[in-house]
Amino acid sequence: MTTPQHCPGFEANKKLKSFTCKCPECGAELEIFSDEFDKPHTCKKCKKQVDFSQCKADF
Repeated sequence: MTTPQHCPGFEANKKLKSFTCKCPECGAELEIFSDEFDKPHTCKKCKKQVDFSQCKADF
């Protein structure tokens, strides 16, 4: 018997990218993954909705 090299679901998620954005209301830093851009997001600190399409990439 062999042990898998990766956890289940690795192949489906290995191309995901992580992005950070600051909440426009309170400035809290939020993280979103590339497969979540089309979903609504709420800041965990101030509970306001955050539009990740308005975020700027920091390189």
